[in-house]
Amino acid sequence: MEITNYITTDFKAIDSQDKIATVKDFFADVNYSHFPVVEEGVFIGSIATEDIETFDDDKKVHDYRYTLEPFFTRTDSIWIEVLEIFAKNRANLIPVLDENNNYVGYYEIEDIMSFFHQTPFLKEPGSIIKIKKGVLDYSMSQITQIVESNNGKLLGLFISESDIDTIEVTVKINLGPINEIIQTFRRYGYEITSEHHEDNYINTLKDRSDYLDKYLNM
Repeated sequence: MEITNYITTDFKAIDSQDKIATVKDFFADVNYSHFPVVEEGVFIGSIATEDIETFDDDKKVHDYRYTLEPFFTRTDSIWIEVLEIFAKNRANLIPVLDENNNYVGYYEIEDIMSFFHQTPFLKEPGSIIKIKKGVLDYSMSQITQIVESNNGKLLGLFISESDIDTIEVTVKINLGPINEIIQTFRRYGYEITSEHHEDNYINTLKDRSDYLDKYLNM
């Protein structure tokens, strides 16, 4: 399914000539963090529900044009780009423009998350492995090679944590010998930050620890 199928036009964009009182009434009936504003049919930004509470009811949206937020996405943007815009702007609604900058509608966060849940990364069964390595040392191509060289099939991967020193990558695999893949990651200097019943290395360490405890308590 194409992400553009989720473009919504249930509510028309706010006009810059609308009174603030009218916009306040609109926000009282919906649960949007922002909503797009157009001027003579052209998108000029989104008005935030938090901002509008302080505005004068008798004034028009145009009077507060300087407060409008300019973020938007395009009809040819892929879903991960759309999610990034949602996250960066802490919004639950994003205006959508076409290649000619015409306003065509908006995305709602619930719809995009629903689309995300239908992707193979989440929908297909598989195993999740979290690995960590230095920022300058990790390689996406190497991670893929490690999985595939062990006859694994990769569903997807993404950077789930990062700081100035290290990167944590979440990898989802739907086929392949998990233990062999985990041990290969270790041989290439990756730290495994997720727990796995199939991890022989951890199981061996646990067995040795249990044996040592038993020996010391004799």
